[in-house]
Order: sequence, then structure tokens, then C-alpha cells
Amino acid sequence: MEKRFFMGKLHRIVLAALILGLPALPLGAEGFFSRISWFVEGSILFFPEDNGMESDPMPILPSLGAGASHPLTSRLALELTLDFYTTHYGYSHTLNRPVPLAIENRTARVLGFLLGLQLTRHFYLTPAVRIRAYGGPAADLRIVLVASGLNGGFDDMDEIRRDTDLVRNYFWSQGRWFKPLVGVGADYTLNSGFRLGFDFRVWMPVYRLWTRENLPAVEGWRFGPGIRLTIP
Repeated sequence: MEKRFFMGKLHRIVLAALILGLPALPLGAEGFFSRISWFVEGSILFFPEDNGMESDPMPILPSLGAGASHPLTSRLALELTLDFYTTHYGYSHTLNRPVPLAIENRTARVLGFLLGLQLTRHFYLTPAVRIRAYGGPAADLRIVLVASGLNGGFDDMDEIRRDTDLVRNYFWSQGRWFKPLVGVGADYTLNSGFRLGFDFRVWMPVYRLWTRENLPAVEGWRFGPGIRLTIP
């Protein structure tokens, strides 16, 4: 009886909230999309590593991306971003995990898509200059393929395919794709409302909290300075 009373009351509260919130919603898709600003960005991604002789030096990768920003208030916005990168990996049977490799030692090709959804807070220094601080959930979505151009024998290629499968399984298991991000940026308003800015983003390997692996301190982190052009 008490549960039914509580559920009935909850339904009335939700219904009232929806009715009261309707006037605040844009009337149709045109009103919603007219408030969105779009941007493109270019970054340099740093994948720090500390694997000794088991891997090649830290990958430093160019990345291209795009995104959209929708204002929630005059100083708060919701942003969706997607950045693309590609690099090479191999599987270390000594460490039992993937390690970055240079192109001459490659076995697996990784096509990475960094998808992020973040809340952004704007701080205006002048009408033309604003600072951004943001953070939210993000995912490192990796397509793992056998690297092209390998000319091993039949047995060698079977081993390469097995190692590529191990790389893929590692990246997609136990939530290792989940990498929340935080960042800061600044924009300068150009003519016609275009904004030119810079960003510095950090993707955090929070999966280490539950996988409990014995990993180097820098393993899984991503750092990305870049520039952004916002289109009004």
C-alpha cells in the first residue's frame, strides 16, 4: 500500500515537472539547431608510456576532430566532440598487454575515435575573449586491424592475427575504453563571429580503479593540446 502511494506520488511529480518544463523547450527542431555552434579542431595527442624495451617510444600523433556546442545558460553549454587518430600497437607477452610500436615493428593498426560529452563553463575576460573549463564522460573507441603491408610466412601471419585479437580484446574488455576527460581552453572572437581558440585536454584511465593491474603510472593517460575554430 505504502509503495503504491509512493509510486503514484512520484508519477504526479514527474508529470508536473514535464508540464512546467515544456515552455522552456525549443518549439521544433529548427529552434533547437539554431542555437548550436559548430567547431573543428586539430590536436597533437601524447600517449605516454613506460614499458622499457617492450615498446617503442611514446606515440605523438596528429588528430582531427569536430564538435557541437549547445547553450544551457548564458555561461554553461553542453558539448559533443569526436576526434580521430591512428597508430600502431603490438602485444607484449611479457607484460600481457598491448604496447605502442613504431611502424617498422608494427603488427596491429589502431583507428581511434575519441568521443566526448562534456559540460563547459564560460568565463568572459572581455566581450571578445573567453576562457572555457569543461569535463565529462568520454570513450576511446578503437578499431583494431592487422597492420597492412606485413609480409610474413603463413605461420607468422597466424601469430600476428592472434596478437591482433589479443590487442583488440584487451582494449575492449573491463571498460578500458572509458576515459573521462577534463580540459581548459580560450577563445578569441574574430570578424563575423568566428572564434579562434586553443585547448588542452586530458583523458583519464579510470578503468585502472577496478582492473587493479600493475601498470606504470603513466599508462592509459592521454594529453592533447590543440587549436579550435568555432563557427557561429
